[in-house]
Amino acid sequence: MDRIRNCVAGLLASSLLLTAAVTSAQGTKPLPAKGEPPLTVQTMVSGGVRPPEQLAVRFDRADLSFEVLPDTQELNGIAVLDFTAKAPLRRLVIDLDRNLPVEAIAIDGKPLKPGAWSNPEGQLVVTLPRPLRAGQKVSAKITYGGTPHVAVRAPWDTGVVWAKTPDGRPWFATTAQGYGCDLFWPCLDYPMGEPGVVTLHITVPKGLKAPSNGVLLGVDTLGDGRTRWNWRTKHPNTYAIALNVGPYEVVEGSYKSRFGNTIAMFYWYLPGEKEKAEALFAEFAPTLDFFESTIGPFPFGDEKLGVVETPHKGMEHQTINAYGNEYAKAPEGFDWLFQHEFSHEWFGNQLTNVDWDDFWLHEGYGSYMQPSYGRWREGEARYAVMMDAQRGQIANKSPIVHDRSMTEQDVYEPAKGGPGLDIYMKGSWMLHTLHNLIGDKAFWDVTRLAVYGRTDPKPGNFSPRYGSTKEYEGFVRQVTGKDYGWFFDVYLRQATLPEIVETREGDRLTLSWKVPGGGPFPLPVEVKVGDRIEMLPMTDGTGTLTVPAGAHVVVDPWSKILKRSVAIEQFQAWKAEQAAKTKK
Repeated sequence: MDRIRNCVAGLLASSLLLTAAVTSAQGTKPLPAKGEPPLTVQTMVSGGVRPPEQLAVRFDRADLSFEVLPDTQELNGIAVLDFTAKAPLRRLVIDLDRNLPVEAIAIDGKPLKPGAWSNPEGQLVVTLPRPLRAGQKVSAKITYGGTPHVAVRAPWDTGVVWAKTPDGRPWFATTAQGYGCDLFWPCLDYPMGEPGVVTLHITVPKGLKAPSNGVLLGVDTLGDGRTRWNWRTKHPNTYAIALNVGPYEVVEGSYKSRFGNTIAMFYWYLPGEKEKAEALFAEFAPTLDFFESTIGPFPFGDEKLGVVETPHKGMEHQTINAYGNEYAKAPEGFDWLFQHEFSHEWFGNQLTNVDWDDFWLHEGYGSYMQPSYGRWREGEARYAVMMDAQRGQIANKSPIVHDRSMTEQDVYEPAKGGPGLDIYMKGSWMLHTLHNLIGDKAFWDVTRLAVYGRTDPKPGNFSPRYGSTKEYEGFVRQVTGKDYGWFFDVYLRQATLPEIVETREGDRLTLSWKVPGGGPFPLPVEVKVGDRIEMLPMTDGTGTLTVPAGAHVVVDPWSKILKRSVAIEQFQAWKAEQAAKTKK
């Protein structure tokens, strides 16, 4: 699949965006799949309209045991899933790839006969021994295993990756943001299907380590020399559970937060990279300080800031972000991939979109935080350069928001009418425009409301939450006292960008907004006339000012507004022509 995944959102050059990250950080290619059966259509779908049985339960906790077998490229698991019925319930409907056949199921400790469940298409249906009333609890123990789906081009195409380190030892990782959590554990594969608590037990061959989500509870050494790594995490995003196995070494430290708490920091890396690993680790504390000073407390300070080197580019796995950027250097002086994936601890893991249709809340904000960090570090010039690098990648082929339930594929695949990369770059530029429109304090107050549900977050006074586009618009009204529906309707619900039309009559310059649908668009515009900058309020969508003869005029001189650019459209058309010639 050629879809652009969220891990590429922060790329600052279009040439990099077009490069497939199919090799590991050391250049070793992942091992090929061993004749695995294909995925069903059901398994390839994440999100969208859910079965009523899934909406009728609260997912309280999951206890997940994994056995990773690199020699045979198999994965065995035992999942104990605890639910509370929110409505009368006769069946459990749980997502699980049929490439991992179910061997046994027990309900509340009592084994079921094989005929009590079925999984023909990747959605496991379990008939309960007794119907549940609202408020009753149920525990399902599912034993399963087999050959998990191998990602073709991780993480653009999701699944597991079986690879080798440069010295030939096993190196394994999972990434599930595309097809979903059901690729390797039984789950509720939609954004609001988060379990309250997840405990993981990961058994790996002797000499290997298994960094994962949350807090390390301990490491058990088994009789055959293998080790079992035990972790616990709270409210993980459904696709943020991650298995990582390799001969890792670790650099660790602690960060004294400006909010008074101390945050443990870890980076697991491959042997032989100590100097590079320590240099990347040195970025953790200042990046954390930026986010905490700009937005608010690190949401998982009582767990850890964790990063692990993976044989794929990267992904925002909660408290164990995947990193495979080869320790790249850039003019802005920080690693964009680490920073982007780390931003998702706020925008994705703390704030999770209600539906994939609201995914710009993850990726638009995630992309906007790289230029924002550039500004925090170096000032306006760096911010402008980084925003400009994003501008030429906006396609404007589909609205960012459709106001209906969407699958992940509906959003990511332009062939299905989705906005694709625009949730990153157009989302970022929309936020840039909004920031300039409502001002710095209001913008970050809105952001804090979206992330924490309050403007005064402190460790202990918030928990992970779900958010939507409509709720975000409400937060803007709450903070500013104004209704900006016209703004979001154009930037989020229309594909075409607003355009400024200039008309000259003598010494009079009139500017008019031309927007899709022809509705109101009173977005103020700065105009530079000679050495003077004047703000046109554009209250009714138009504005007029006097321009002395011979005066030089620049509309929106600081590029504060996302608007149509004929030059960028011509550039994109030329790039497409060049790409077509190359393919011939």
